[in-house]
Amino acid sequence: MQRAASTIDDAEVAKFQAMAEEWWDPTGKFKPLHMMNPCRLDYITQQIAAEFERDLSADAPFAGLRILDIGCGGGLLAEPMARLGADVVGADAAERNIPVARLHAKQSGLEIDYRHTTAEALAEAGERFDAVLNMEVVEHVADPLAYLTACHDLLKPGGLQICSTLNRNPKSYVMAIIGAEHVMRWLPKGTHDWKKFITPDELYDLLRQAGLEPVDRKGFVFNPISWKWSISDRDLSCNYVTASRRPDAA
Repeated sequence: MQRAASTIDDAEVAKFQAMAEEWWDPTGKFKPLHMMNPCRLDYITQQIAAEFERDLSADAPFAGLRILDIGCGGGLLAEPMARLGADVVGADAAERNIPVARLHAKQSGLEIDYRHTTAEALAEAGERFDAVLNMEVVEHVADPLAYLTACHDLLKPGGLQICSTLNRNPKSYVMAIIGAEHVMRWLPKGTHDWKKFITPDELYDLLRQAGLEPVDRKGFVFNPISWKWSISDRDLSCNYVTASRRPDAA
């Protein structure tokens, strides 16, 4: 069988390989993700609970759901999903991230299936999931449409994808490149390529081309006064997140 083409951008993977050991340091190079994580988790859990009619106040509300965290890094999202009862697969193209994630899951007493692999390889192998978490990855791949098509193929009919990324406009350049990388130094310089950022309308179009049905989008907004992130119905000017479904009959 012919091996699926990869959308992996080797230069992008190398950036995260170099930072692998710092995933669980809340004051290190992944400080922005640690700060944003409660906001991301709120959106993810609410969308999955609504889609699959789960009560988040119940014990193990995601029991019976198989969830893929693609681009899982050190497991900042995979671990909360496992704690909610889901059967979790964490996949990352950066090989050094996987032992870091496995070790932390073991220390946390969690069973998570971490793999050094790609979305395309998983889809080719016939893996299928109820939900795919695709967070801050699409702006790092070589071919966003091919990548999102692979994510579509990884979903069971009726499955849900949560996809977040960065808008492409002057504000996002100032906030994500100048602010986060050069002024605050939250991220190493060169972590993001502004030209690869994707507007919400562009992402919706890509999702539809990939065979998915967009059902929601929200902004993640940072408040420099409270020093916290929140979810916004209207402000998608920098960080934003989408929910989309694979049609039942597709």
